[in-house]
Amino acid sequence: MRGVLRGAAGAALVVAGGCAPRTGPAPLRQAPLVRVGIVVDRPAGRVSATGQFRVLNAGGDIIAVVDAGVVWRVEPAENGRVRLVRPDREEPVVAAGPVTIQPERESDFVTVDGKRYRGELLLQRGSAGVTVVNRVPLEWYVRSVTATELGFRAPGDRQAVMAQAVAARTYAVRYRGRREALGFDLFPTDADQVYLGVDAEKPEVDEAVRLTAGLVLTFGGEPIEALFHSTCGHSTEAAAEVFRNEGGTPYLRAVSDRSGRGGNDYYCSISPRYRWREEWDGAALNATLAQTLPAVVGAAANNLGRVTAVRVTKTTPTGRVRELVVETTGGSFTVPGWRSREVLRPAADRQLYSSMFQLHEERQGSDLVRLVAAGAGAGHGVGMCQWGAVGRSRAGHSFDRILAAYYPGTKLQRVF
Repeated sequence: MRGVLRGAAGAALVVAGGCAPRTGPAPLRQAPLVRVGIVVDRPAGRVSATGQFRVLNAGGDIIAVVDAGVVWRVEPAENGRVRLVRPDREEPVVAAGPVTIQPERESDFVTVDGKRYRGELLLQRGSAGVTVVNRVPLEWYVRSVTATELGFRAPGDRQAVMAQAVAARTYAVRYRGRREALGFDLFPTDADQVYLGVDAEKPEVDEAVRLTAGLVLTFGGEPIEALFHSTCGHSTEAAAEVFRNEGGTPYLRAVSDRSGRGGNDYYCSISPRYRWREEWDGAALNATLAQTLPAVVGAAANNLGRVTAVRVTKTTPTGRVRELVVETTGGSFTVPGWRSREVLRPAADRQLYSSMFQLHEERQGSDLVRLVAAGAGAGHGVGMCQWGAVGRSRAGHSFDRILAAYYPGTKLQRVF
């Protein structure tokens, strides 16, 4: 999970919310369901299934039984209803949501805009458009998330994959119901966890997930905020430093990733983003900050002028930027460290890999002609370092030991 730390409200460690899966192997029969917002408040969506499927109204009555591959277009209708347009009929079906798309056989998949998902679909109105939700057993969700967020490279990585599965499951269990106003639990993006459905699944990952089925991390008897990131660079970061969570989260504190006494003896040193470098010439820096700075510090930066200096003025104990100051001919602007990645973008569609960086200026007289960022790590730095977990797994650490290192003080608990 690469997004912002959420509130402290916990979720009960019970199997609740949504109907139980009809059949399927254990532990899927006991697993709770999660609802993932695949299409959220858009003008339309396209739904189908790989086998024959049923369309059910909000009361569970059958509206239609449809052949495999027949695609229905879902649109918003008046009075909070949805309109389903069939390619083989002139008259659409209009019904109050949620309308359910359910495969006749569990071996078949539902599809949304051509992508395959397990479980079933819920079609409902958003505030302006339609929302298509994938309701799926938690363990299938975790298999897809784990395969996408970490994957599987070699047998030596298995313990890291198992640790990732527990983190992904914990995150989902904690936050079930948090987006109830939108009609689902989780986004399928890094706003929560990246979920790509069936096509992301991998047999090796499935087995690693199976070996941890039902396990979550708890603190004080509740599932934790199981944040994770790609590469810590040498140490994870305290949540309070990144997310301004003044109350603190005891298990999300800075943890060293050191594996030995050498200069690069860190578990995450195998990451391609362990060390990195970005640079801007004077023109590129002016153009970049003219675009990014107003969004962060406000309208005062609209008349930026020419950039004369960019300096890190405060750092956290682990070396991440706590405060960045941009000096220009139009004024001086202070950027919170956690937003420095947004401001110093190497490209319009990409922010800096992390906030752990040092800046080097090159000048010709009074002109700033080049700015270089020498950095370490990737992601917000809070919670489990994924590449560090891989390094620890290859060093022989078990998945529970890995989790205990990155989430100190937590306990493993089986919830189903």
